[in-house]
Amino acid sequence: MFISCESAAVAQPYGRKSARRRTASRKTANRKTARRKTARRKTARRKTARRGSNRRWSARVTRESDALDLERGVFTRSDPKKIAASLKRSAMQSRRRKADPYRSALSMLIFYINRAGKNLPASRRKVLQQAKGELRKQFGRG
Repeated sequence: MFISCESAAVAQPYGRKSARRRTASRKTANRKTARRKTARRKTARRKTARRGSNRRWSARVTRESDALDLERGVFTRSDPKKIAASLKRSAMQSRRRKADPYRSALSMLIFYINRAGKNLPASRRKVLQQAKGELRKQFGRG
């Protein structure tokens, strides 16, 4: 038995319009997932870019900074008074600093504390915080 093309079109359960709607909805769904995928790729790129050159900027600052010529191992000392005295001496002798000596010395101490972050033991953090108070006293600011 031979069926013509016209009768086959009538025998289809869905008309052409509904088929178009279904493909259109699939297309928008595909676009949405594609957007999500590209967004994920972009954030991944950003993360790797951050890790690259800017990852250890604070280590470079500590190593190559022109702000103060610090004595070697100044932050490893156990006496807050000696830490403060060393920072004050370095700040007073430096000609390359932009702020006053007190602010330069305090900013280097704070920079070291912040750079150490969670890796700094509580005992060391306590000594360095005491050095901040001692620095204030030695500069006559409190």
